[in-house]
Amino acid sequence: MNTVDQLLLTPFSRLKEEEKMQVKSLGPDKPEIKLEQFTKERGKDYTRKFTSTWYTRKIWLTASTTKNSLFCFPCLLFGGEVPWTKTGVTDLKHLSEKIKKHEACKSHLDSSIKLAMFGRMNIASQLDDSYRIAIRNHNLEVDKNRYILSKLIDCVRFCGAFELALRGHDEQEGSSNKGIFRGLVDFVASLDSAMDTHLKSATVFKGTSKTIQNELLDCMLEVTREVIIQQLRSSEFVAIQADDTTDVSTQTQSVLVFRYIDASNKVVERFYCFNQLKDSSAHTIATTLLQELNNVFPETSDKKKVIAQSYDGASVMSGSSGGVQKKVRDVYPNAHYVHCYAHQLNLIMEQAVSRISKVKHFFAIVGGLPAFFSRSPKRTEVLLDIVSRRLPKVATTRWNFHIRTVTMIYDYREDLKKCFRAIESSGHFESVAVREAHGFIRTLEDREFLFFLFLFYDIMHQVDILYNQLQKRDIDALYVQNKTTDFVTQITRVRASVDNLDARLPVESTFSSHRTDLKVLVQVAKEVCDTIIVHAKERFEFTKHLVSATLLQSDHFDRHERSFSNQILNETIKAYPMLNKDKLNSELSIIYGRHEFRRATGAIPLFGLFVENNLQEPFSETMNLLKILITTPMTTAESERCFSTLKRIKTFLRNTMIETRLNKLAMLSMEKELIRDIPDFNKRTIEKFVTLKDRRAKFLYKK
Repeated sequence: MNTVDQLLLTPFSRLKEEEKMQVKSLGPDKPEIKLEQFTKERGKDYTRKFTSTWYTRKIWLTASTTKNSLFCFPCLLFGGEVPWTKTGVTDLKHLSEKIKKHEACKSHLDSSIKLAMFGRMNIASQLDDSYRIAIRNHNLEVDKNRYILSKLIDCVRFCGAFELALRGHDEQEGSSNKGIFRGLVDFVASLDSAMDTHLKSATVFKGTSKTIQNELLDCMLEVTREVIIQQLRSSEFVAIQADDTTDVSTQTQSVLVFRYIDASNKVVERFYCFNQLKDSSAHTIATTLLQELNNVFPETSDKKKVIAQSYDGASVMSGSSGGVQKKVRDVYPNAHYVHCYAHQLNLIMEQAVSRISKVKHFFAIVGGLPAFFSRSPKRTEVLLDIVSRRLPKVATTRWNFHIRTVTMIYDYREDLKKCFRAIESSGHFESVAVREAHGFIRTLEDREFLFFLFLFYDIMHQVDILYNQLQKRDIDALYVQNKTTDFVTQITRVRASVDNLDARLPVESTFSSHRTDLKVLVQVAKEVCDTIIVHAKERFEFTKHLVSATLLQSDHFDRHERSFSNQILNETIKAYPMLNKDKLNSELSIIYGRHEFRRATGAIPLFGLFVENNLQEPFSETMNLLKILITTPMTTAESERCFSTLKRIKTFLRNTMIETRLNKLAMLSMEKELIRDIPDFNKRTIEKFVTLKDRRAKFLYKK
C-alpha cells in the first residue's frame, strides 16, 4: 500500500481512515532501483548511480521501480512539487541541490507536518466544559488587565504630553501629595468603576509602581522610535540637526533631531534622543552622533540619503578639518553643512551692538530696567499696579527677549516714569531703590537714550518679524533667501529715516544735562544699520551647495528662460550627484516656460503644486531637487524646543532624572502629535509590555 506506484494509482486522499493509518505506519517504500546517469564533461565520460544510502540520509525519500525515479513520500501523500509527486526525479548530477531546494520549499514542510500530525487525537476538540470555562475566564481576566493597562498608558501619555513629572516625593497611601501620576490614576478611578475596583482589590498587579512606570515608558519609547525609524528609512532624503548645552545638573547633553518629508508629503522634524556627553570635544560629539546614526541607517546605501547637517551651540561643530561636521561627512558623504539661520540672526545683532560703546551702554540700561523690578516684590507690585505688565528679562543669547523689552519700554515709557516717581516719593522704599528710580527717570527723559530707543524700536520690529519667520519648521532655502532679502531692504529704509529721528524726540528734558550732538548720534545709528546690513548679507549668503536653490526660485524663472546659467546647474549636480543632469535640465526648461509654476513663491508651494497635479513621475528630478531643498534645515528650531523641554523637565525633577527616563518623557512631550496619530499605539505598547518578561498577572490570551 505504501509503494509509489500504488499511491499514484490510488491517491492517499481516496483511502479509508484505516488504510491511511496503515500507509503512515509502513512509511516510505525503499526499493532497489537501477538509476544511472551518463554525462560527458571536459572530454571525459562520467557514470553516476543511485545507492540505497540516500534512503538513510533522507528519511522522506522513496522511489518507483516502474518509473525508475525518485519521489518524496510526504508530498506524494498530501501534494507538492510536480517532479517529486508526479514525474519523479532522475537527475543524479544535481540531486544534492534538488534535495536541498525541495526541503526548503513551503509545500514540503507543510506536507511533513501533516504527515507527522496525521492520526493524532485533536485535544482541543475534546476539551471538557470545565476547561473551556477556565479558558473563557482567563481571557476575560486578560481583557480586564489590558483595559487597566491601557488606562495607565493614557495617564503616562498625559504626563508626558504636558511635561509633568510622574513621581512624587512620597507615594505612600497616607500621603497628601503622591505625585501627578498617582493623582491622575486616582482621578481616573473616581470616574471609572473598573479602575476603582482594580485599585482596591488588586494583589498581583496594581500598575502604579516605579518599575511599571519605567517599563511602560520603555515600551512607549520603543514603539515611537520604531515608527520614526520606519519613516526615516522610507524617506528619500534626511537632514540631521544637533545641539548641545549644559543642563541644570551641569551635565553636557546633546540632542539629535531628524528633518525629512513623510509619507503625506509634509516636512517634519522629529526629536530622536538626548545623549549625555563626557565633554564637549568634537571627537566625543561626533562619536556619539555617529553611533546613533548608524543605528538608524545600518545599510551603506542608506547613508547617501543624509543630505544635510546643522549644528548649534558648540564651536567645535563647524570646523572644516577636524570638526563634527567633517567627521560626519567622512561617513555620510552627501551631508552638507548648513548654518542655523535663526542662530545667525543672534550673531548679527550681537555684532551690531557689542562694538559701539554708546549702543552697548544703551542695552546695559535696557537690561537694568527689568532687573530693577525683579529684585523686589514691592517694586514689582508698583509695576503691576501702574503698567499691569512685567518687564521681560533680557537674555544675551536670545534677541527676541531684547525685542520684547525694547518694545515694552517704548510703549509704556510714560507709565514707567510714573512707577519710578511713585517709588521715589512713597517713602516706603529703601534708599538704594529711591536713588536708582531717580536715575531711571532721568534716563527715560534723556534725549540720547530716547534717540536709541526710537532707533532700535524700528530695527527690532524688523528683527522680530525675521526671527519668527526663521523659527518656523516648514521653511526652505528659497524662503530664507526671500525673507532675508526683505529684512535687508527694511533695515535700509530704517537707515534712510535716521535723519528724521530728531523730530520724534522731546524738545527739552526736565533735567539739565548736556545734549549730545545730533550729528554724532545719527552717525552712530547709520553705523549700526550698516553693520546689520553687511553681516546679514554675509551670514545669510548661501554657500556653494545651496546655489541650487536659485534654480527653483519663481522670480528667476523669466531670466532663466531667456538665458539659463549652466554654471548653477553644474554646481547643483556637484553638490548632489544623485541627480540626473540631462533630465533635470529638460524638466527645468519646461518649468521656466510655463506660467503656472511662476505663482509658487518657494520650494514648498512648488512641491505642493507638483503633488496636487500628480506630476511627481514626469518631473522626477525636479521633485528630488525640491525634496532636497525642503529637507535641508534652515533653522534648528526643533532642537531649541528640545532643550526648553529638557530644562523644564529636569528642573521640575530636581536633577534626579537619568538619561534614559529623560529620553522617554521628552519623546512623549515633543512628539505627542506623532504618538496621537500612531494607530493602536496603546495596543502596540501593551504587546511589548507583556512580552518584556514573565509576569504574574495575566496579559496573554489563550485559545
